[in-house]
Amino acid sequence: MENNNIYLDTYILQRDMRIRMPKAILSNINAEKGKTLFDIFYNPSENALVMKIHTDEKEE
Repeated sequence: MENNNIYLDTYILQRDMRIRMPKAILSNINAEKGKTLFDIFYNPSENALVMKIHTDEKEE
């Protein structure tokens, strides 16, 4: 995986499995509160979670 990561903030995993999103995502990506869906991926070689904005396009 290409490493072009931009650090935004650090948050704790809540007991009910929520992760609070930093407000900086609103100014860095086109996300809207209560509307934007994310696809979540796990990269085992980097032990990292990757979140991408969901698109309706089908991968082929």
